[in-house]
Amino acid sequence: MSLEDHLGDIIRKGRNLSGVAASMAAKAAGLSEAELSALEDSGQFSRRPNFIALANATGLNGKKLERIADGWVPAKKDLTPWRHFRVFTSAGDGMTVNCFLTWDEATREAALFDTGFDAKVILETIAKERLQLRYVFITHSHPDHIAALSELRDAQPQALVRSHSKNAPVSQRLQLGEVFSLGNLRISFRETPGHAADGVTYIIAGWPNQAPEVAIVGDAIFAASMGRGNDGWDLARNKVREQILSLPGKTVLCPGHGPLTTVAEERENNPFF
Repeated sequence: MSLEDHLGDIIRKGRNLSGVAASMAAKAAGLSEAELSALEDSGQFSRRPNFIALANATGLNGKKLERIADGWVPAKKDLTPWRHFRVFTSAGDGMTVNCFLTWDEATREAALFDTGFDAKVILETIAKERLQLRYVFITHSHPDHIAALSELRDAQPQALVRSHSKNAPVSQRLQLGEVFSLGNLRISFRETPGHAADGVTYIIAGWPNQAPEVAIVGDAIFAASMGRGNDGWDLARNKVREQILSLPGKTVLCPGHGPLTTVAEERENNPFF
């Protein structure tokens, strides 16, 4: 799977984060403004920019930005150690979005993280695996992440919805320090606002054979990038640094868009950190 944000997206986000005008970024990169605009739009360049200077001008890490320009992507994830974990990708509104299902092997109790645009394959998996859907956890309430929520609730009325949205009914709101159980699995959460005011990251621990933790991060961070700082770029970046990249390096990060990655890969390769 290709990166959610191509090279140009990353550069544009860096400019927005740092408040740097296109003219200044282009000058640093040794490009014309037209060339920088084409790079930001397509992720492609006809002559190689000075990535180190461009990164210095836009608050990014130059060596990591060069790595992205040279084609870095996270290693494909072998999910064998996490046998009871599924990734679903659905399309709508000109984009694709990920959601995730996990369950305990013994109890068959399951939790879904976000819904994506289409519940069909999710419901088919629940039926095929004979699961009891106990929870639907929402990373944030942007439309692409909750588009199929009504459909799921109609089909699985016993499932409890949990989110950090102030607009959610009080009974659905996450409580500070709350931990949820699915058999031997434990699900906790950390607040990661910035892209969305109600943004949270869910951490799943207690996997068989001591497999590393899995973090469902919503749009807080993508492989080699981060979510748009709708509620403040500094807030968004600081929360990722404090609440996500502080997790153990082997932790699998499951973004709302694009490929899975790990904490270690993002520490090493993400130009925003």
